Amino acid sequence: MTELRSCSNGLCVLSGGVGGAKLVLGLSRILNNEDFLTIVNTGDDFVHFGLKICPDIDTVIYTLAELVDQERGWGLKDESWNFLNKTKLLGGEGWFNLGDKDLATHVHRTQRLAKGDDLTSITKNLASSFGVEAHLVPMTNDPVSTVVETSEGGLAFQHYFVRDRCVPTVKGFRFEGIKSSVINPLIQEYARANDKSAVLLAPSNPFVSIDPILNVPTMTDELIGMKGPKIAISPIINSKAVKGPAAKMMQELGVPSTSIEIANHYKGLIDAIVIDHADAPLSEKIEGMGIKVFITNTVMHSLNEKITLANECLNFIEAYWKNTW
Repeated sequence: MTELRSCSNGLCVLSGGVGGAKLVLGLSRILNNEDFLTIVNTGDDFVHFGLKICPDIDTVIYTLAELVDQERGWGLKDESWNFLNKTKLLGGEGWFNLGDKDLATHVHRTQRLAKGDDLTSITKNLASSFGVEAHLVPMTNDPVSTVVETSEGGLAFQHYFVRDRCVPTVKGFRFEGIKSSVINPLIQEYARANDKSAVLLAPSNPFVSIDPILNVPTMTDELIGMKGPKIAISPIINSKAVKGPAAKMMQELGVPSTSIEIANHYKGLIDAIVIDHADAPLSEKIEGMGIKVFITNTVMHSLNEKITLANECLNFIEAYWKNTW
């Protein structure tokens, strides 16, 4: 068993789905649950077959419960597909993979929402039912929908990502409902109680996983108000995305798919960025932007690699407080 370490000033993590979930799993193995808060993106949420589906929240929960399908990186392992297969036979939409076991999560969430419960309490209940004690909160209780502006017009994120397999050329992004959304009150409570907390941006897609979180009104102010270091982990290694379409999106937006551009994207918020050994030659240019660079292995295939990266991030945070950056 990995020995737990302390994070006395607190840690706030911003997470999308697969990449963020891996980091949060590593952190959960070395920190007490009360030592850190994970804010999860809900811009990917959508309604399908009348069910409220929260892909990033569910991926984080399933990953922490060690029930996620390791090969896909999402959904539950040992899944069956009777509902989906029958739906296809009946001529229904079969582009979004809803497994039989996974359906129970969405039905439960939808029923609770219909009764007037908010997404925060439902997420807490779902996490607990899977044996997950880590403190996870959605960025807002209000509906926000990420829309990808493409060569084929505006596409709801899941249509772009799953149905169309990221084929359309990306031209930009918008977050419907974001301006009227209200930051999750638990995030504000955390910020007040942990004003020295560090902020860690997981290696999630900056455009569709982290930006929705940052664009919730007052969110960035709350994060900046925390006096600890703000550190991003680059999801790009050697010009390629570890997972997902981030590199493709950057190229289509006319932005080089490098960790330099990830640092530039977060400039003004972050104090430092963690990059992989493969991108070490980029460190001088990034530091020329006034952003500290930490170099380590950022690939997280095994549990040990997840724990190691989590430990490294905590080491960087400790170095900040010891004034040894």
